[in-house]
Amino acid sequence: MTKQELFDLMKGTIIVSCQATPGEPLYMKDQSIMYLMARAAKQAGAKMIRTSSVRDIVEIKEETGLPVIGLIKREYPGYTGRITMTMREVDECMEALSDIVSIDCTDTVRGDGLTAPQFLKLVKEKYPNIIIMADCATLEEAKAAYAAGADLVASTMNGYTAATAHCKGEPNYELVREMVAALPCPVVAEGRVHTPDQARKMLEIGAWAVVVGGAITRPLEIAGRFMAAVKDFHA
Repeated sequence: MTKQELFDLMKGTIIVSCQATPGEPLYMKDQSIMYLMARAAKQAGAKMIRTSSVRDIVEIKEETGLPVIGLIKREYPGYTGRITMTMREVDECMEALSDIVSIDCTDTVRGDGLTAPQFLKLVKEKYPNIIIMADCATLEEAKAAYAAGADLVASTMNGYTAATAHCKGEPNYELVREMVAALPCPVVAEGRVHTPDQARKMLEIGAWAVVVGGAITRPLEIAGRFMAAVKDFHA
């Protein structure tokens, strides 16, 4: 698909994030069941999947035939982020035939001394046809990522960086609204979207699409929210 075809396909939809990382109940080192999560998402009507790891990118594309937003989570000494932080992860996503590659574009410390925009420019030089989704935490980061070549921006990292750690609870509607007003590219809402009504509200304020993961594909997180809501009754 061309970039515009991918954008048209995702417009006004829920992109289901199917991920399991070490320490989570659904993570298995020698095999994965994320393709089954993606199968369920497709049957529900999803047009695109977001996932992490080469294995899951490949298996989900084979299972569903849907376009995939790929990323690689890996921790490095000296880096405070972990979503597709170096060219190694970009290479892996491209080799796995990710349709869109998601990259951390926050102001977090990078061990290579580069800023996120500088890294994006290097990625674009190596892969001129890559479609980059910039995972940001603030409006300023989103603007900088777009100027550096990001094709679409997302609110993914809001609440996960030192500068936005205070952002908890409700989804950050205002940030998404500001991104939509300031940028000419698609803006994807992601982060703390736990209900269908919240997802719909994001689209109503202008989000191009909404990524939902924790409310659909992470049973530990889902169960934890229910348990927290009733713990005072047990006590």
